[in-house]
Amino acid sequence: MFLQIKQLNKHFATQTGTLVVLKDIDMTIAQGEFICAVGASGSGKSTLLRQIAGLDSPTTGEVRIDGKRVTGPGPDRGMVFQHYTLFPWMTVQANTEFGLKLQGVPKRQRREQASYYLNVVGLSQFAQALPKELSGGMKQRVAIARALASEPKVLLMDEPFGALDIHTKESMHEFMIDLWQRTGITVFMITHDVEEAVFLANRIYALGARPGTVRKEIEVKLPDRSHTIKRHAIFHDYRDELMDLLRRHGQEAALAVA
Repeated sequence: MFLQIKQLNKHFATQTGTLVVLKDIDMTIAQGEFICAVGASGSGKSTLLRQIAGLDSPTTGEVRIDGKRVTGPGPDRGMVFQHYTLFPWMTVQANTEFGLKLQGVPKRQRREQASYYLNVVGLSQFAQALPKELSGGMKQRVAIARALASEPKVLLMDEPFGALDIHTKESMHEFMIDLWQRTGITVFMITHDVEEAVFLANRIYALGARPGTVRKEIEVKLPDRSHTIKRHAIFHDYRDELMDLLRRHGQEAALAVA
C-alpha cells in the first residue's frame, strides 16, 4: 500500500504523568485515494497529521510512504494548513515558488512549475497580485498550488476550509473534488466537519477521543460529487452514521475524563 500507519502511538509527558494522545493507530491507504480522518477535539487529528508530515515523531510505531519510513519532513508530502500561511509581501507567483526555492530548484524551473500549478487552481491571472488582494478561497487555492508545485506524492490538509464562510467552503469543496479527479493525487485531510468528510472522501477514518483511536473505517460510495448529492438519502445515511458514531464515542470520552 502507498501510505501505511502501523501501530502508531504518541505520548506526551505532563506534570501529572503521561498523556496518551494517539493509541494503536493503523491505517492503510492506496495511491490516489482521498482520505478524511474525522474526530472531535481531543481525538488527536492534528497530532496524527504531524506524524505523517514528519513534523513530529511517534512514541512507538511508524509511518511509511511508498515503502519508505517517514523520519522527517520531505518533498514527497505537501502541506496545506487552515490559515493560509502566505507571505503578505510576496506576490502569488513568489508564494507559489517559495517551497521550490528552499529546495534549490533553478529559477526558470520553479517559475514554470509554479505557473503550471497556478493554472491548475485557476489563478494564473493573479500571479502578480499580493495576498491582501485575494479572497479567502483564493488565498487557500494559492496555498494548495504552493503545496502541489513541489509535486508531492501525498497532499496533507489540516482543516483547510475551517476559516471560510459557508458559501466559499462549498465552492472549495467542489474545487477539491475537481482537482483530485484531474491530478489523481493522494489526499489525507483532517476535519471535524462531518458533511465535509462525507462529500470529499472516498474513505473516512472516524477517531475516538482521549486517547485518539480509530473507531471505524467507512467507505463512501456516492453516485456523484456535486452539491445536489447532499439532498439525497444516501448522503444523509453516511452523515448520520458518522455523527452517531462520533457522538457516542464523544460521550464515552467525557465519561472517562469525569
